[in-house]
Amino acid sequence: MIIVVSRPSVARMYDHLLGGTDNYQVDREACEELLRLAPSSRQLALVNRAFLGRAVRYLAREQGVRRFLDHGSGLPTRPNVHQVAQDVDPASEVVYIDNDPVVVAHGEIMLAEDPRTTSVLNADIRDTTKIFESSAVRRLLRDDQPVAALFVSVLHCIPDDDDPWELVRRTCQQLPPGSYLVISQLASDDPELRRSITDFMQEITDDSWGKVRSYSEVRRFFEGYQILEAPGPVEVSGWLPDSTLAPRPGGGEWIEYGGVARIG
Repeated sequence: MIIVVSRPSVARMYDHLLGGTDNYQVDREACEELLRLAPSSRQLALVNRAFLGRAVRYLAREQGVRRFLDHGSGLPTRPNVHQVAQDVDPASEVVYIDNDPVVVAHGEIMLAEDPRTTSVLNADIRDTTKIFESSAVRRLLRDDQPVAALFVSVLHCIPDDDDPWELVRRTCQQLPPGSYLVISQLASDDPELRRSITDFMQEITDDSWGKVRSYSEVRRFFEGYQILEAPGPVEVSGWLPDSTLAPRPGGGEWIEYGGVARIG
């Protein structure tokens, strides 16, 4: 497996912002520049990770979901999705999807915890045909039980030309009735900030990034679905906060914006 370290990786930058160690100097330098553009970026990573844990726990405990499809899962950061879900029910199953070689390598190591309930699929999240034809996902869908499709802090990696809204629709159309959708996306209603950060991320990743989106663009992902526990998409630290000590966004340049919805 060839791992490119001549340019930053979004997954490794996120790992660094969360305090992880699976990153390189090129990723850390990119994060320092990002923090100069948007000083709240590290706090947003923590806010987003906390939202992911709350959303998975809520779906497992309150909605009885036992199957999760995690798109753009990123590097393992405890607690991982399967650990949160299996804390509710040890039989919960998770398929992680990512095409970053470092993520896939770490995911394969993680499989040793319980290969019966946890799988890692090496795929681009835009390739829904490959994803839904894979044995891991077919097994997840084997008896039409509800599945939670997670798109947590990943859709901003998909450019408009690749139509991330259609990607979400295609995914939801292939899930059993009564399934769920979890989305968070980096967003701002400041067009200059959206432009500057989008340009920076596209430059350092050799155009393998998408864009910071407006709130209205993020709301489009939820059209036609029943949003739960909120009147609409929200700044995600405000989605069912479980503690006054939970991470909150700082600075206000941009936010992680999203929510949880029932499909059909």
